Amino acid sequence: MLTSHRGQPAPLGSSLHDQGVNFAAYAPDATEVQLCLFDQSGHSEIAALTMYRHEGGLWSVFVSPLRAGALYGFRVKGLYEPDNGHLFNHHKLLLDPYCKDFQGEFTWSERHFCHLPVGTFNTSDNAVDMPKSRVEDLPKYDGERPCIPWSKTLIYECHVRGATQQCEFVPKHLRGKFLGLSHSNFVAHLASLGVTTLELLPCHAFISEQFLTAKGLKNYWGYNSLSFFVPHKAYLIEGQIREFQQMVRELHLAGIEVILDVVYNHTAEGGMDGPMLSLKGLNNTGYYRMVGEPANYINDTGCGNTLNIDDPFTLKLVVDSLRYWVEYMGVDGFRFDLATILARTEHGFTQKHAFLQVIAQDPVLSKVKLIAEPWDVGPGGYQLGGFPSPWREWNDKYRDTVRRFWRGDAGTLSELAKRVHGSHELFEHNQRGPLNSVNFLTSHDGFTLADWVTYEQKHNFANGEDNRDGHSENISFNCGVEGETEHEHILSLRLQIQKSALITLMMSKGVPMLAAGSEILHSQQGNNNAYCQDNEINWLDWPASIVARLTENKRSTDWCAKDDAGVLCELMSRLQKLRCDYAIFHHPFYIHTKDERFNISWFNKNAMPMTEGDWHDSHNKTLIYMLTDTLRKQNLLVILHAGNDDQEVKLPALPGAIWKLLLSSVHPTEITDRGHQTQTLSAHSAWVYQSLNEDLKND
Repeated sequence: MLTSHRGQPAPLGSSLHDQGVNFAAYAPDATEVQLCLFDQSGHSEIAALTMYRHEGGLWSVFVSPLRAGALYGFRVKGLYEPDNGHLFNHHKLLLDPYCKDFQGEFTWSERHFCHLPVGTFNTSDNAVDMPKSRVEDLPKYDGERPCIPWSKTLIYECHVRGATQQCEFVPKHLRGKFLGLSHSNFVAHLASLGVTTLELLPCHAFISEQFLTAKGLKNYWGYNSLSFFVPHKAYLIEGQIREFQQMVRELHLAGIEVILDVVYNHTAEGGMDGPMLSLKGLNNTGYYRMVGEPANYINDTGCGNTLNIDDPFTLKLVVDSLRYWVEYMGVDGFRFDLATILARTEHGFTQKHAFLQVIAQDPVLSKVKLIAEPWDVGPGGYQLGGFPSPWREWNDKYRDTVRRFWRGDAGTLSELAKRVHGSHELFEHNQRGPLNSVNFLTSHDGFTLADWVTYEQKHNFANGEDNRDGHSENISFNCGVEGETEHEHILSLRLQIQKSALITLMMSKGVPMLAAGSEILHSQQGNNNAYCQDNEINWLDWPASIVARLTENKRSTDWCAKDDAGVLCELMSRLQKLRCDYAIFHHPFYIHTKDERFNISWFNKNAMPMTEGDWHDSHNKTLIYMLTDTLRKQNLLVILHAGNDDQEVKLPALPGAIWKLLLSSVHPTEITDRGHQTQTLSAHSAWVYQSLNEDLKND
């Protein structure tokens, strides 16, 4: 027989004790909060207990003799005044915002809506269609962490399901699951590329929007959070959230970090006409930004609502969630979707926002990797370079500049130099350095690397919006034919430009990020907004050469690269090793003339220092720069040539040294040069040379 008493108002959520479970919720404007308990099937409500009110809008109840695994939800009574933002409806079973697990599937029905339409109170009970919160007893993560410094980090942005769903070198029962990512063969592939950090697209439990399910589609990317604490259940094999911990532990043992792409800017509850699932039924006007009379949601996300981080309990919810993923689930950091929202007050974005200050002083969160997507669709939403240390930021200016350069756009040379130098004008003003820039060519959003050189136009018809969705300007080109072709010259050109772009990425100052599949020529068939395609459009199609290499245990650096995927994988492996070997890429500050150890020099095609005329020559499509480490007497010479024709250049002379070609996007004869010897650069090519002491030229 169950008994209950007042309990404690903290911590929020369910807390397991020897004698039972303490439940606490925050609903400051509610007149009554009920804890509803369910049987183990989740179908029958076995008790409804009125919770006790505490000061500050907190509610609690302690129930004995409940144990781990108990299923529950909240019902909340209060005013129903849509014009004032109050939407209390006790007919709706609410998911505990602090629950660490839940049981059951979410099913769309009209029962989830507070009103039909707005102003018509909906008395339908939604419990049958709602997952039930589950009392969880999860131990803290106790594994060792790799703690990779930013200077040696190579990020691999990856979708949990898409990475291994049709991956033949991973056992079938693990494909598309968290544990598929930590399987030894997948880990071996990551290690062969030099990947240090796996960045996973949203892993918080999410649901598909109703307009997608009505079209037979799904929210594949996962940017539609249902819970900030529960791992997405579809990525679990047996429904045990400990599988996430196991994945992290296995990746850590392999020396690979795990960071999560997190969505704290909005939730799956949508706008005023959206469903009531959790936060909306507890404290709608506190958890979400509201404006106007009648009250409506501020929509700085484009998804119907915006989380109100100015509210102290909303801020607490986000920070508690972040700590949980670090302390209990073992993750090493976060990439924040639409991060500008998290630092915006009603007066706009500010570096002094409480969220950023809390993170900076928090003993747990201040030590993990923090990456901002520094923009949203709200006012003043573009804040690239505006975040404080120690934040890193996705640098879309890097992406766009490199794309324009290799597309052959005129007048991009000086802008490209800024980007490969680490974008100093964006970050140096607030005492940050090049390692604050996360450089990337492509990400989950937009064309893949292969599609970037295959399609000039988006092809999004599969999304069911008549190709109206997605960006129309992708800074892409098709090399002469739109889409797939069997023309060998075009295929060769496309591969070469991808290689040239990857060399640019890895020979730039900053933190490089590679979108999963870039190394195996993954195509989305020209879809640049594949957020709703849970199928072969998004699932990586692993080439036979990669499968054979891993299943036959050929995991050395001997790639035997006989196909294009092998060529790109081998190139990435060599580039990452090169970055790790050269201290200039680890240097946390920008290189200026006053730097005594490092230097960067810019040359024209005649091996002379660049002049103002050279920089502003719109027809000049060849960037030549030398990176120098005077202490170690190391020099790297990088040549990027985006012209449509071959170009003759001279290599700068170095007293007592010669140049040795390390790698190129073409397959030239090995070159050892004494400087000022004329070299012919193929069209659309990239080259990296290493200086050697002349006495060592035959070593």
